[in-house]
Amino acid sequence: MSAPNTPPSLRLWPGILIVSIQWLLRFLVAPLWPDALPVGVFGALGCALLIWVWWAFFSRAPLFDRWFAIVAMLGGLAATPTILHESVATSMMGLMFFVYAMPPLCLAFVAWAALTKAMPKAKRAITLLAVVAVACSPWTLVRTEGFDSELNQQFAWRWSDSREEKLGAINPQGAARNLTNDDAKVSWPGFRGPNRDNRLAGTSIALSWTDNDAPTEIWRRPIGPAWSSFSVTGDYLFTQEQRGDNEVASCYELSSGEAVWTREDATRFWEANAGPGPRATPAYHSGHLYTLGANGTVNALNAADGTLIWTRDLTADSGVAVPGWGFSGSPLLIEDVVVVAAAGTLIGYDRISGELLWQGPNGIDG
Repeated sequence: MSAPNTPPSLRLWPGILIVSIQWLLRFLVAPLWPDALPVGVFGALGCALLIWVWWAFFSRAPLFDRWFAIVAMLGGLAATPTILHESVATSMMGLMFFVYAMPPLCLAFVAWAALTKAMPKAKRAITLLAVVAVACSPWTLVRTEGFDSELNQQFAWRWSDSREEKLGAINPQGAARNLTNDDAKVSWPGFRGPNRDNRLAGTSIALSWTDNDAPTEIWRRPIGPAWSSFSVTGDYLFTQEQRGDNEVASCYELSSGEAVWTREDATRFWEANAGPGPRATPAYHSGHLYTLGANGTVNALNAADGTLIWTRDLTADSGVAVPGWGFSGSPLLIEDVVVVAAAGTLIGYDRISGELLWQGPNGIDG
């Protein structure tokens, strides 16, 4: 029998069980079943709350240990975001750090509780502070460069060159050339194709390939970050990209990937989830290229050499502030009108002069 004044032994099994469930949710359920991703992510965060409830009320830990540990963990979680890279601190609506840091922190805390239970109070307190620092601090060393096609976060050391900085050394501005405008050769004039239905008439793709007829890479060229796709006329590709502090409309040869021309606007949009750059795809029509920048710059360019024909400020014309995700609606040509979406309202410009013709009803307010 234990002596009457002997404190009860630490009850560890609930903490071990909770942290095991937390790791299963976060690193097994979430990655393997994409439809269950919210359950995995938010379930893991909920397990962190259960860890604190267990420790505070059911662990049998000394009173000082209970509340000192909770205050130390909450303090570490509150202080760390102030020194995170902006991309980590603001990604996932500010939840990214907590989503990634909570499972390691909870595991390290339960391990600390098990391994230091026989230590004096002062040593337990010091080792706990070290555990919290070690669990939280690695996220201060990285930045995120957005998501890949599988919705996995892409990380880099926060002091390393960004993709844009690396691009500057290998993708200089191309020299202007003569581009022959021939509407008969237009094959993909804008977002989702000629009829905005992702269809191209008169062509087909084999449903299966052998080694002899499989597609082969013709060329590869790095370009700046963006969410823009391509429009095509004849032997030329048009797109939009971000290069440092400049938003760029660019033209490349379809056959070689060689740069033909670029047009720069001194503006930059960035947000943590999707990264920097324009969000819209340029639209080609009758020798002109129409672009919408993420901050609301609407340009009409000469498709042959990229020279500016006219420009408008969508925020000033519509009265709509730049949304948190940036202006993302690709321009649509309807006869002689360039239609641009301004986060819930439509704006119509004369395609030749850039004159503001009309503003449609606000689809957000009804």
